[in-house]
Amino acid sequence: MSEHLSLPTVKPNVPHFSSGPCAKRPGWSVEKLANACVGRSHRSTDGRAKLAEVIERSKKILGVPSDYRLGIVPASDTGAVEMAMWSLLGKLPLDILAWESFGQEWVKDVVDELKLPDARIMKAPYGSLPDLHQVDFSHDVVFLWNGTTSGVRCPNGDWIKDDRQGLVICDATSAVFAMDIPWEKLDVVTYSWQKVLGGEAQHGVIVLSPRAVERLESYDPGRPIPKIFRLTQKGKLIEGIFKGDTINTPSMLCVEDALDGLIWAESIGGLPGLIRRSEANLAAIAGWVEKSSWAAFLAENPEIRSCTSICLKIKDSWFGTLNSEKQAEFAKKLAKVLEQKEVAYDIASYRSAPPGIRIWGGATVETSDIEALLPWLDWAFATVKADFEKAVA
Repeated sequence: MSEHLSLPTVKPNVPHFSSGPCAKRPGWSVEKLANACVGRSHRSTDGRAKLAEVIERSKKILGVPSDYRLGIVPASDTGAVEMAMWSLLGKLPLDILAWESFGQEWVKDVVDELKLPDARIMKAPYGSLPDLHQVDFSHDVVFLWNGTTSGVRCPNGDWIKDDRQGLVICDATSAVFAMDIPWEKLDVVTYSWQKVLGGEAQHGVIVLSPRAVERLESYDPGRPIPKIFRLTQKGKLIEGIFKGDTINTPSMLCVEDALDGLIWAESIGGLPGLIRRSEANLAAIAGWVEKSSWAAFLAENPEIRSCTSICLKIKDSWFGTLNSEKQAEFAKKLAKVLEQKEVAYDIASYRSAPPGIRIWGGATVETSDIEALLPWLDWAFATVKADFEKAVA
């Protein structure tokens, strides 16, 4: 491989830019888990106390309304979204929005698995949002706050009606702890620990409004609900889920790690501090993109650019002459050379997204590491482009 440009002199201290599981918080080490309640039942007094502490600290940092419930559930954010859809949908027609791969997965569930007859699908291509003002709030609504594979986020919640008849179900897994979430506009919010706070995978969180609880206790969807999706028993909400009595056995190591992340979040100023860190990462990349001859944001509109899953496309005119297979190959090689130099791990664009790179900018990532990465992106692009041109010469 040729090295067309001189190697940059500074590497990121932490080259972890994966969009999930994400970088651990600054200063993290495995020793921080020394007080984990391992070898004990999660239903013991100590185990329940740890789980309840995660719930209460999460609600406080996020500003979740006091009459909303927050619970820890199985199978990461995916499990939380599935739980909400299987338990709540079917009473009203549905508007479901999709502008990236995970939104498409929820569409597939609604159409192919739940087979809801009155579902209106509102799609947009990568880099864009559907027309949010066309959403009918006499229907139930399912959408993502932030598209992890497209780098597109909702600019605000102003488009969601306060006097809605339907429930609004929001997959907010790469938004929570990095963006302002208008809780009163949402009836179900889901996320996982593995994103903005850099927690471990496999555990999800579901947040329910009083309207969602009323639906759960008054509506029978008429379909079998697997045990790990059940939020009610004999027509009543299973309140224990929201106090630390989990549906299945959680990892107490993961619980301890989640507590560590929450305590760190409090130490840097809570939600405002987390948001500032993530927005600073986006700003650093935006300043570089503005001057770049080859990179551009996948989301062209600055108002909808994600500050966590920052997705870039390749605008170089030479790159545009390559066929789709060669473009995909180029993007993979770009990510590979950065990994080989140990400056950036796991930054290839999502497999179904346009070829490019995806840099996680959540709150656990230091802006200084983002700034150190940027010259390496220019080096990698020039190096891989030179190799491609040489191969066809």
